[in-house]
Amino acid sequence: MRLWTLHPRYLDPKGLVAAWREALLAQKVLAGATKGYRHHPQLVRFQAEPKPIDTIAAFLSGLEAEARSRGYHFDGTKILSRRFRGTIPETSGQLLFEWAHLKAKLRTRAPKLASEFRDIRLPEPHPLFHIVPGDVKNWEKQ
Repeated sequence: MRLWTLHPRYLDPKGLVAAWREALLAQKVLAGATKGYRHHPQLVRFQAEPKPIDTIAAFLSGLEAEARSRGYHFDGTKILSRRFRGTIPETSGQLLFEWAHLKAKLRTRAPKLASEFRDIRLPEPHPLFHIVPGDVKNWEKQ
């Protein structure tokens, strides 16, 4: 499971679909609708929020908006809430770690896209996140 700090615009089609599917699973976990994945490290930042369902729903909404901008149809009725309007903090170290991770994936899976992003040093975050100084999170598997 990978719940990207990066803006979904950087994801290739396969990555965007995978992110949607994984975020829907995360929503199900946070809603207590499944027994698996409850302690998955990618969920930590959502579980730390006062309203985790609203927060993961905002994450899903960002993915849905990106899909719509590409002409894809993600079923937005699967998003359980539309109430969260703020942002949550994430560290610059986490953002940059994920950027390096994604660029490595894209070099293999979508080389043309990787080439387009070659000169981007500081990518934009997903609309849910605002970036604060800091290192890679301790929950990240490195």
